[in-house]
Amino acid sequence: MREAPPVDKPGVKRSKTEKDVETACSPKTCSRGILYVTGTPIGNLQDISARALKTLQEVSLIAAEDTRQTRKLLSRYQIKTKLMSCHQHNSRERAPLIIERLAAGEDVALVSDAGMPLLSDPGEEVVAMAIREGYAVTVIPGPSAGITALAVSGLPAGRFVFEGFLPYQKKQRMERLAELAMEKRTMILYEAPHKLRQTLKELGAALGMERPVVLARELTKIHEEFIRTTLAGAYEILEQKEPRGEYTLVVAGIHREHPAGSSAGSEQADRSAASVSCVSVPEMVAAYEAGGMDLKSAMKAVARTTGKSRRDIYALYQKAKNAPDPAEE
Repeated sequence: MREAPPVDKPGVKRSKTEKDVETACSPKTCSRGILYVTGTPIGNLQDISARALKTLQEVSLIAAEDTRQTRKLLSRYQIKTKLMSCHQHNSRERAPLIIERLAAGEDVALVSDAGMPLLSDPGEEVVAMAIREGYAVTVIPGPSAGITALAVSGLPAGRFVFEGFLPYQKKQRMERLAELAMEKRTMILYEAPHKLRQTLKELGAALGMERPVVLARELTKIHEEFIRTTLAGAYEILEQKEPRGEYTLVVAGIHREHPAGSSAGSEQADRSAASVSCVSVPEMVAAYEAGGMDLKSAMKAVARTTGKSRRDIYALYQKAKNAPDPAEE
């Protein structure tokens, strides 16, 4: 797997710094173990490189997010390398154990359940510690659900931002949504099926319900599916059928002709929100308040998203707040 170390040419001396960097960072010269960050298929088990298979076959240990999932891949290719679990709940404890194996001269492969490790997957502590301790860390590239979905989305792919999963905590989540409302680049997000409708609702409140979106699931598998629509359209579709499997969302950035806060974009967003009865101006304000914003800041955020004046937003908010509860009538 390794290549022979370079030989100094007669009369040509390399600096100590060059040698130190090469020894610490390059698989060519490292006498200690090497950490191979290895990409695996995102669905179709045939989407794995020959180099990845060779690596998984030859390393002493595979650190896997879920050993049961990785064992399916290994069984498919008759690979019997020893496995160790390394997931989000134990990666800090596992990292020193992996470093011990590297120190003993053993090569280790780091894999996630699907795609590239560290991209919304565990392994960050392991890679950071290996680099910090001076071990060679290299990569065996593989598929990524986000990039795969972007490539077939039909949305601008020249510039994009990878967001992964939105924060779980309400305050951080609302702050992130407020940032995304101003994002010009195409956005890539991941979401679990049981949270998808709520996420679409929140994205609609922040970005406008007419924002183009592509929902992708079961990528590279038999039942691969793409939903190319708007946030409003996606919400309507998923009201009619239960979401299944993890979704990749590719969301358009702010349209150059209708930047955030413009009346042209906000009128469409308001009409769309009304059509699915899921996001109204008062609900947007309430959502930002629930996220930890005070009323003034919440109204500013809604004004920036919808293009309405704060006076109009306050009037709608007060009207909804003072409206009698139908359940009490």
